Amino acid sequence: MNKRCVLTKDLFECDVPYLKALFEESTYPWDMLPKIKELIQKLLKEGIPGFTLLKEGVLVGENVSIAPTATIIPPAIIGSNTEIRPGAYLRGNVITGSDCVLGNSSEFKNCILLYHVQAPHYNYVGDSILGNYAHMGAGSICSNLKSDGKNIVIHGDTDINSGLRKIGGILADHADVGCQCVLNPGTVIGKNTQIYPLSCVRGVVAENSIYKDKNNIVNKEKR
Repeated sequence: MNKRCVLTKDLFECDVPYLKALFEESTYPWDMLPKIKELIQKLLKEGIPGFTLLKEGVLVGENVSIAPTATIIPPAIIGSNTEIRPGAYLRGNVITGSDCVLGNSSEFKNCILLYHVQAPHYNYVGDSILGNYAHMGAGSICSNLKSDGKNIVIHGDTDINSGLRKIGGILADHADVGCQCVLNPGTVIGKNTQIYPLSCVRGVVAENSIYKDKNNIVNKEKR
């Protein structure tokens, strides 16, 4: 059976220069969520080579495309060659690597996107971390708050109390979430794993898997 990984080092290969230290020092990915704002403020103060100040509190890399109807609430760091499409709403504490798509009528808040992340249509990404080449299908959301408001427990091989009230989705490198999915608070999707459309996902899904439903998760065939 493939591993149900929850350690940062097992989920991500972070080569984004301004995020690398944060990933290396974090045992679990959700440990990074309370540190996003502080990191962005530090980067705004120090600057990043090749980045320019779009407006107070918003630093952007080269060739960033921002639709006129997009809204960016500071602070934010937007990586090079990233596209922010019409109606996108960045609510603050958003940091991306290069070549990302923050899509039409999608909302982002207190989150990290590594390289080549795509959340292109009607997505909600709050208190979440999306790995390299992670993809969210149209209408998929990262639910980040339990209905009872209690701290979120990560349900993997063992239960881990995160100590946080808000955690959305943790998508490892090359995770692919189908259209109209709901990732319940604290859901972790392993590397190279695919989630079928219309799924409601909870807990930790192993790497190299195909999630058809909670009772039907299969290993990907090696090619």
